[in-house]
Amino acid sequence: MTDPASTFLDYRKHAEKLHEEIVVFDSHVDILPTFAADTATFDTDGSTQFDLAKVRRGGIRGVVLTVATGAGRVSDSEQVRTRQIAENKFQLISDFLSRFSDRVELAPDPDRFLEITNAGKLAVVIGFQNAHPFAEDLTELDKWEARGIRQFAFTFIGNNLWADSARPYPYIGQGIRSSGLSAIGRRAVRRLNELGVIIDVSQVSAESLRDILEESNAPIIASHSAPRHLVDVDRNLTDNEISSIADKRGVVQVVAFGPYLKPLSSKMRAAVATLWKQYGLEEPRDLSRALSINDEETRYWPSDKYEEFLHEFHVVLELERPDASIRDLVDAIDHTVSVAGIDHVGISSDFNHSGGVLGWMNSGETPNVTAELLRRGYTKGQIEKLWGGNYMRAWREIRLASRR
Repeated sequence: MTDPASTFLDYRKHAEKLHEEIVVFDSHVDILPTFAADTATFDTDGSTQFDLAKVRRGGIRGVVLTVATGAGRVSDSEQVRTRQIAENKFQLISDFLSRFSDRVELAPDPDRFLEITNAGKLAVVIGFQNAHPFAEDLTELDKWEARGIRQFAFTFIGNNLWADSARPYPYIGQGIRSSGLSAIGRRAVRRLNELGVIIDVSQVSAESLRDILEESNAPIIASHSAPRHLVDVDRNLTDNEISSIADKRGVVQVVAFGPYLKPLSSKMRAAVATLWKQYGLEEPRDLSRALSINDEETRYWPSDKYEEFLHEFHVVLELERPDASIRDLVDAIDHTVSVAGIDHVGISSDFNHSGGVLGWMNSGETPNVTAELLRRGYTKGQIEKLWGGNYMRAWREIRLASRR
């Protein structure tokens, strides 16, 4: 219950103080090609949503930096290209850890994570997103785990040889299938369990999620998702899926991505429909199709046409000026907590990849989220769970299940 006698400024001051006492953790931040390239700017508040200056201002103690390979068609050349993207992003993270070693450190496990934060440093967990560049080579999981990867997502946009995506994008070349995990995908779940690596299910299709829940002997985490109850798109999780993740002792990290928290306005829907027509596509029948390029016609497009369309689509969505606000984000947190329970919910930004809502557009504004949680009556203990306590508990159980 909110306290009408208190102003948001009061809650903000309380939030800033609380961030000095608890571990605030963001489970999904992407890596831009220029990540931390300018040391001075990165340490003094740069133009991107995440940098060390904003981390300090926001009271953030830990983060998952994600090696996201992007989408690629199934071909040798595309696997080489996306593998190089992964290598480049991993190198950027490695350089970041080396350059700022006095303030930042890699966290290989939850115990070391807490030791790092207790020492006053930013604890970094490395995530990996999209098995596309691995083709059918399962040994890549061992190689990347040895390099420090601790969170692994099977898909991004587009189906791949391991799993189906919540946004299949026929252009990628696998069509709109819904068969879930392939045989190698199922073996990958078992191997990730053995390695003690967190399985991230935020981008997978409903069928793939079903198969992962069935195959995994450890908790799973959705690193940046939202409830479908509020916005009915395939990328969001149904209440049954949220409950199933909780039943597995996993965690749903609610994401600050505007279109997944608040339905597109009628004006925006009309702009999307106009763009579809301009490119000879059928007008999207529902919100899922309006937010995903799933028209089968795109399967036959040349790459330059697809890239042009994708750019214009993102321009139309105006992701840098979201309609959703912190209140919409906390509405989603409230709903997810009502379904899963307070022990199975967390928070993520998706910064550097169009994440952000009004009031939380960069890491420096993070106390605003806590202020809204306080305004709604969440206790310190509950907020501590949401801001990383639940994630750490699940990660510890995943490691224990692997005996690592």
